Amino acid sequence: MFNVVLYEPEIPQNTGNIARLCACTGSNLFLVGKLGFSLSSKYTKRAGLDYWDDVDIKKVDSMEDLFNEFPNANFYYLTTKTKRLYTDIKFKNGDFLVFGPETRGLPEKYVKDKNALTIPMKEGQRSLNLSNSAAIVLYEGIRQNGI
Repeated sequence: MFNVVLYEPEIPQNTGNIARLCACTGSNLFLVGKLGFSLSSKYTKRAGLDYWDDVDIKKVDSMEDLFNEFPNANFYYLTTKTKRLYTDIKFKNGDFLVFGPETRGLPEKYVKDKNALTIPMKEGQRSLNLSNSAAIVLYEGIRQNGI
């Protein structure tokens, strides 16, 4: 089982899609910091369909709180601002895959971390959709671990 972390997500439909992804893969979903929407939003609920009861969602105030709760865990930070590909490392069961807000990405301290990873894209493009990115990286971890 993997852990998907959305740091200050802004678009309810992406969070709903990722909740559905987590339900279908048995992954935990952590929502960190200020959300750009209400979890009771009709858009969030609609995007997650009837999968909401099948996903373990935890709301966390800060990344520091998450680090304190899981001090020995591996955290990987997805960003467009690094050259290290997500396929260059071996994910382990229990790893945390951290994604930033749709309009600004993760804070610089995470982007500069040794565990910052990227998904390759055609040069000149800004970024992939958040829920697509989460699916790409999560399923690579699943593929590597035969889960």
